[in-house]
Amino acid sequence: MKARISSYILDFKQPAGTSRGVLRQKQSFFLHLYDEQGRYGLGEVGVLRGLSIDDRPELEAQLSWTAENIEQGLEALYEANREFPSIQFALEQAFSHIEHGFLHFDTPFSRAEAPVAINGLIWMGEEAFMVDQIRKRLNEGFRTLKMKVGAIDWAVEEKLLRSIRGQFRAEDLELRVDANGAFDLHSALKVGDVLRDLEVHSIEQPLPVNDRRGLAEVCARMTIPVALDESLIGVFDRHEKEALLDELRPQYIILKPSFIGGWRGSDEWIECAEQRNIGWWATSALESTVGMNAIAQWASTKELVLPQGLGTGSLYTNNIPAPLQVEGGLLKITGNVQHGWDLGSLK
Repeated sequence: MKARISSYILDFKQPAGTSRGVLRQKQSFFLHLYDEQGRYGLGEVGVLRGLSIDDRPELEAQLSWTAENIEQGLEALYEANREFPSIQFALEQAFSHIEHGFLHFDTPFSRAEAPVAINGLIWMGEEAFMVDQIRKRLNEGFRTLKMKVGAIDWAVEEKLLRSIRGQFRAEDLELRVDANGAFDLHSALKVGDVLRDLEVHSIEQPLPVNDRRGLAEVCARMTIPVALDESLIGVFDRHEKEALLDELRPQYIILKPSFIGGWRGSDEWIECAEQRNIGWWATSALESTVGMNAIAQWASTKELVLPQGLGTGSLYTNNIPAPLQVEGGLLKITGNVQHGWDLGSLK
C-alpha cells in the first residue's frame, strides 16, 4: 500500500464571522491511499487553524511520516497519531473508503432512504447581515437555527433573538446560540436569564476552556442548558474525559470528529456522556463534502434525538462535488452515495 498527502484551499462564499475573527478560506489536507489491487481510499484531515489541537508546526511533518509509514496499517497509525486527532479521522475515512467506497456505514441515510435533520447556521456580522441570514435560513425551511453570539454588542444580538422569537414560537422554531467562550461567568449568567425567557434551547461554550471552575459553576447555575464544545479538544484519555464530565457536568456535549479522534474518539465521548445522562449532537469542523459525508453517515448510525450541526457544506465556492444536498432543514444523500463525486480537483 502507498499513500500521499495533498492540500486543498476551500474558499468561503462570503466571509464567515466568529468570535475569533473572520474566515475567508479554510485549508484541508487529504490522505490518499493506493493498494496493490488498484483500489483508492480518501480521507480528509479537517484541521481548523487557531482551534484544532493539532494546528501546530509539526502537523505537516506528521502527515508526511504517516504517509511514508502507511504499511503499518490503521490500528498502529491511529495510535501513533494520538495527539493528531484530525489525522486519526482521515485514517479512519481512507481505510474505510478503500474497502467500501463512500458507503462508510450502511444506514437508511447512506442509502438515501432517510435524511438527517440539521440546524441552520447564522454567522456573526453587522445587524443587517445577520437579519438577512436569518431570513434566508427560515425561507430555506430550517426549523432549528444556531446563532453565533459574543463578538458584537450583546444588545444587538439580544434584539435579533427577540425579533425571531416574536415571529416564531419555541415549538415552531428551536434556537441555539454559540458563544465560543466569549463571556465571563457574571455576564454568562445574565445572558442565560435572557435566553431562558426567549426559550433558547442551549448555549455552547459560554466561558473559555481554561476557566474550568467557572465552567463548572455556569453548568450548575445557568438557567438554560449548557453544551460544551471546545472543552473537549485535547482530551485524549478516557479517564480524562470522564473526569472532565464529572467536574463540569454539562447538559450536552458537541462532537467534532476532526477535533476528537474521528469516529472512535466520538464514540468514546458518547459512551462517557450517556453513562452520565448527558446529551450530545455532532457537528462539522468546516470540512469539505468528503469529511461531511463521513461525519453524517457515522451520526446516522445513532439514535438521533436532536438536529445535528451538519449544514456547513454549502459555505464554499469550490467544495468537492458530491451527492449531498440540504433541503428544508434536512441533509440528504441524493441517489447512490458512490456516484456523483468529482475528485478531479484533489488529484
